[in-house]
Amino acid sequence: MAQLFQELKRRNVIRVAAAYAVAAWLLIEISATTFPMLRLPDWTATFVTVLLMIGFPVVLIFAWAFELTPEGIVKEKDVVRSESATNFTGRKLDFAIISVLAITVIYLVAEKFYRTDDPAVESQISASIAVLPFVPLSSGEDDGYFADGLTEEILNALAQLPELQVTARTSSFFFKGQNIPVPEIADRLDVAHIVEGSVRRHEEQLRITAQLIRASDGIHLWSESYNRTLDDVFAVQEDIAENIAAALDVVLDNDTRRVMRNAGVRDPQAFIAYQKGLELYALAHPSEQQQALLLQANAFFEQAIERVPDFSDAHHHHSDYYSHVLLDFAAGRQIEGFSDDDLAAARAAQQADLTAAVKYARDNGRRLNAEFDRALLTGNWQDLSASIDRVLNKFGCTRPLWLHTIALPYDKTDDVRLFFRRQIDCDPLQYYGWVWEANALIWLGEFDAAANVALVGLDTVPEERLRWVLVKALIAAGRYAEAEAIIDRDMRGEAATLSTRIMLATARGDVPAARTLLATLRAKFGTGSEDAIHFHAWLGDREVANRIAAEVDARPFGYMILSLAINNCFCGSPFDLEETPNFARMLEEAALHWPPVSPIKWPLKNW
Repeated sequence: MAQLFQELKRRNVIRVAAAYAVAAWLLIEISATTFPMLRLPDWTATFVTVLLMIGFPVVLIFAWAFELTPEGIVKEKDVVRSESATNFTGRKLDFAIISVLAITVIYLVAEKFYRTDDPAVESQISASIAVLPFVPLSSGEDDGYFADGLTEEILNALAQLPELQVTARTSSFFFKGQNIPVPEIADRLDVAHIVEGSVRRHEEQLRITAQLIRASDGIHLWSESYNRTLDDVFAVQEDIAENIAAALDVVLDNDTRRVMRNAGVRDPQAFIAYQKGLELYALAHPSEQQQALLLQANAFFEQAIERVPDFSDAHHHHSDYYSHVLLDFAAGRQIEGFSDDDLAAARAAQQADLTAAVKYARDNGRRLNAEFDRALLTGNWQDLSASIDRVLNKFGCTRPLWLHTIALPYDKTDDVRLFFRRQIDCDPLQYYGWVWEANALIWLGEFDAAANVALVGLDTVPEERLRWVLVKALIAAGRYAEAEAIIDRDMRGEAATLSTRIMLATARGDVPAARTLLATLRAKFGTGSEDAIHFHAWLGDREVANRIAAEVDARPFGYMILSLAINNCFCGSPFDLEETPNFARMLEEAALHWPPVSPIKWPLKNW
C-alpha cells in the first residue's frame, strides 16, 4: 500500500484528484445557482453533476496511464524515469489547485454577501409592480369577467420575469371597483409601479387601453390604446406585457418572450369561465357552505378545461373540492348519501386533477406547487421532504394549496416563515401569508413576534383565522388576560368563541371549565376528529386522543386529518405514534422526525 501511495504521488494522480474535486464542486455550485436564473430545466443541473461524477474515475485513470511531457501527452510506460517531468507538472497542478481554491473562496464570499432570504432569485428583483383589474367600459354579461381575465393574463406574463416583483392577483383585485388614488394603492401594496387600464367590447370589436404609472410622482412611463378584434386579444396582452417590461428596463430575449406567452390561457371563453370559478372558490374557503360553493366553482373550472384541456391552474383548483370531501370523510363528519363508490371516485378525480396540474404546468413554480400537493394529498410521501424544500426555495408568488398542513412541525419552520413572508410581500391583502407566518413564529417560540404579525395582519386584512392565531400567540406568551379580551371583544361566531375558550381554559389548567366548554361545543356544532384529537391532548386525555387517532389512521385520507391535528395542537405529539401505524410508515418514508417540538407548554398534557 505504501508503494502504491508513493506511485500515485509520483504520477500526480493525487494532485489531479484534488484539482478535479475542487473544480467540479465549483462548477456544480455555479450551475445550481445560475441555471434557474437562465430558466434551464431542473434536470440540467443534475446532468452536470452526473457528468462530473462519471468523469472523475476517467480522469484518474488517465493521470495514472499518461504523463504530460514537453513533447506532449505520452504513455507513462514509455517515459524514461530519469527524464520524467512529473515534478514540473506537479508544481503546475499545485498552482492550478491554489487558483481554483482562491476562485472558490471569492465565489463563497460573494454568494454570502449578496444572498437574500430567497437565494435563487430575490437579488435579481429590480422593480415592484401591481396590475390592477382593467375596468370594463361595456355592459355585456361577461364583460367584467373578460376584463378580469385579460388582467390576469398580463399579470401572469409579467410574473415570469425574475427582475420584477409582481403583486399577486388577490391583492391587486382587492381594489376592483374602488376609486382610490394610485399612490395610496401603491403604498398599501408596497410597490413602486401600477398598471391600470380599461376594456370595451362590442361583439367582436375591442378597445383596450393600458398605462404604466410610477407611483412616487404619478408619471406615466408608458401608455397605449388598441383597437382590435377579439381574435387579436392575445397579441394585445403580449404587447402590453412586453412594453411594460421594456419601460422598467427588463431586457427580453426570444426565450423570455416565449415563457411569457406560455403563461397565458389564449382562449377568451376559457379565462372568463376560470374567473367565474375563482370568484366562487374565494368565497368558499371562509364559508360554512364550503363544499356547495366549491362544487359550483368546479362547474366553471370544467367549462374552462373543456375549452383548454391543458389549463393547469383550472385542474389544480378543481381538485380542491375532492380534497375537502375526503377530509370530511376522514374526520368522521357525516356526508349524506356518500358511499364507498363515491369515496373511490373522489380519490380518483383528485388524483387525475393533480396529475394534470403537474403535467400541464406553465412554469416551474406551478409545477413544483402541483407536485407537492399531489404527493401530500395522494399519500406518496417518499419524496415529500425534498418536495417541501423545492417549493420553499422556488421563484414567484404562487404557492401550493396545502403546504401549511405538513411543513411547520418538522425542522423546516424558519424556511416556512420566510416563504410566507414572501407571500405577504407578493399578496399583502390575502390572509394566509399573515396567518402562516404568525403560526411559524409560534412554532419557533417567538410568541410576541407572532402576536405582532397577527395584529399587523388584522389591520391589513381582518379575517377570523388571524384572530385565532393572535389568541394562540397570546396564550403561548402567557398573556392570558389579553387573550381573553380578544375572545370577548373580537371573536365572530359561537363555535369559534367556544373553541378559543377551550384553548384558554386548558392553558390555564382549568379542567372543569374546559370540559364544560367542550361538551357545549360538541352538542351545538359537533367536532371533527382533527379538533377532537387536539382538544383531548390539551386536556391530557391521552387514551381518548389515541383512540380517536387510531380510528382516523384506519380511514382513507386519515393521514391528512392527523397532520392537521398536529398543526392545530402546537403540543408536539397529540397522540402516540404506535397507535397510528399507517401514519408512522408515511412519516418514515418522508424522513420526517417524530415527535414534533412542543412550542406551547400545556399544563394538563404530560406526554
